[in-house]
Amino acid sequence: MKTVLIIEDNNDIRESTAEILQLTGYKVLQASNGRIGVEIATQHLPDIILCDIMMPELDGYGVLYLLNKNTDTATIPFIFLTAKAERIDFRKGMEMGADDYLTKPFDDMELLKAIESRLARKQQHEAFFTKSLQNLQLLASGSGKGIAELKNLIAGRKIRQVRKKQILYYEGDQPQGLYLVLDGSIRTYKIAEDGRELMMNLYKTDDYLGVHALLLDEAYTESAETLDDTAVCMLPKDAVMNLMNRYPDVSVQFIKILANNILEKEEQLLQLAYHSVRKRLAQTLVKLSTQLPDPTQFKILRDELAAMAGMATETVSRTLSDFKDEKLIEKKGSHIQILDINRLMKMKN
Repeated sequence: MKTVLIIEDNNDIRESTAEILQLTGYKVLQASNGRIGVEIATQHLPDIILCDIMMPELDGYGVLYLLNKNTDTATIPFIFLTAKAERIDFRKGMEMGADDYLTKPFDDMELLKAIESRLARKQQHEAFFTKSLQNLQLLASGSGKGIAELKNLIAGRKIRQVRKKQILYYEGDQPQGLYLVLDGSIRTYKIAEDGRELMMNLYKTDDYLGVHALLLDEAYTESAETLDDTAVCMLPKDAVMNLMNRYPDVSVQFIKILANNILEKEEQLLQLAYHSVRKRLAQTLVKLSTQLPDPTQFKILRDELAAMAGMATETVSRTLSDFKDEKLIEKKGSHIQILDINRLMKMKN
């Protein structure tokens, strides 16, 4: 029998929600405010938590913050109950580690589906995370004490599943921490003054996002969007900065990441300034082949390819048609198959 903890100061909502879950076969624990909720969660370690946001003594954000600091409760699936679902509230909760939102009033099926979905994902995460931890030696290479603590920090974080085409953060947002991609891929992009998108970078499994903003303690200078269903974990800003201040080996690792990002930006600017559209698109396809799971074929929309190459969508379409005629690629809809990677790499004009 799975245990659900409901933290809700409205007696009617709390009791009616508990009744629905009990009739469905769940064991239910109840708390009338956030402080009591944290105490019950710490003592009983429920399988999932439903928590209101606006509450006396300790609000929902405070509850989530305290639970995330405790290694025993940090990985418990957490669903916010809220009377409003504004973008800023939604992002704040998700950045802190919430798994989902239920907007009040919700019906029985919405409640049960949300709980069943999160419990099923928790089981998938446990198997998935075991595999991901095997890669920690790659993403946190080294044997120093600081690297060991970084690995422990990553191992103790909750995995967040983000659906395809969802925004992880917007340009101008303040970073809450450092994102680590555990599976899937993410693109970062900027919006030009004329409204066009320019893709800045692609991130894949074992890559970190937000190093620049974190180290400089400033807002994000670009937005981040998932290209497919993606798993990430967020390393809290204070924890990462504490490790960097205490251990030079951790600082060196992130400085290297930042330096590589700067080199990539410089190369991108040179391509925009001096390379022909054919060469720019060829190099973009080569880059995609090295950063996406399948190096020989992938799915990408023309608009996304145009944003990444810094070209007009119509120019991308014409150039792709030329590449197809030249037997460099095969293209069906948004699916691209690379036939001759060497010729693309060596393209001069």
